[in-house]
Amino acid sequence: MDTLIKVEDVSKTFLIKKSPKGFFSSLASLIKPYYEEHKALKKLSLSIKKGEKVAFLGANGAGKSTAIKILTGILHPTTGNVEVMGLTPWKNRTALSHHIGIVFGQRSQLWYHLPARETYRFFAHMYGISSFDTRLREIVNILELHELIDKPVRQLSLGQRMRCEIGAALLHRPPILFLDEPTIGVDIDSKVAIRKYLNRLSSTYGTTILLTSHDVGDIEMVCERAIILKEGKKIVDTTVGSLKQGVSNNKRVHIKTSQEKIIFSMKGVKIIESARHNTLIEININDCPLSNALEALLSQYNVTDLSITGIPLEKIISTLFARGTS
Repeated sequence: MDTLIKVEDVSKTFLIKKSPKGFFSSLASLIKPYYEEHKALKKLSLSIKKGEKVAFLGANGAGKSTAIKILTGILHPTTGNVEVMGLTPWKNRTALSHHIGIVFGQRSQLWYHLPARETYRFFAHMYGISSFDTRLREIVNILELHELIDKPVRQLSLGQRMRCEIGAALLHRPPILFLDEPTIGVDIDSKVAIRKYLNRLSSTYGTTILLTSHDVGDIEMVCERAIILKEGKKIVDTTVGSLKQGVSNNKRVHIKTSQEKIIFSMKGVKIIESARHNTLIEININDCPLSNALEALLSQYNVTDLSITGIPLEKIISTLFARGTS
């Protein structure tokens, strides 16, 4: 596969003006202001190939949005080199705009008082799209915008608007799509529709997707690779599937019993939630084989239902944030 995005030792430092305490110090700062450096990215290096679906993960302030803005040409790095489709984003913004689509969950590119169709029509002229009607029908059908496309944007729910936002970003069929919190505040039905469309987009057109999200469902349902940032540094770069395998050997067992409450003690086993007739147990299979724990539970209690799952991805990611190392 071709490498579409290449990032080499990129750092980004912001200067933040600080207000000193005290009247005279504040007065002096008007003449000679004091600035403090904030390093949003620290020697970030990565490469992304055509068709990859990559999640940028990290706590607030980890540098995810800064990285996206550098890749799209909105910001330029303090040091380092970036190539997107062979172009330097901040030097070739106009040329790059024909190759990328951008959706920022908290910012709209649709005209608030007009229907989405009118914004789409404007974008078609801007990008020189001659087959506007054909392209519009395709987006409307796939994203199911039939009842939304001619409504003023101000009348749409957040989930409906986000579907229209994604349609606007894809009107010119960009090979790379950047999504920054695309499902923030969106209802579950719209989240499912957006995730299905992103997967269809990838399988049909080979679109490369970079996604930042705090919703673990977006990551599990859409992305195949995860890059985790902490304090501007890359701490993990692996497949989403291997996150669970590489970080946690634990299993969770949810059991229902005829007894209202159970008391269970065994090496490698701990009760993490307990309610009437329901108990959630976590088992470290390195310390206690799963079969041993289940045998002990079944012999001591009247179990009416039982289910076994892995550790939720959300917990694994938060564990990685806390560790700060791969």
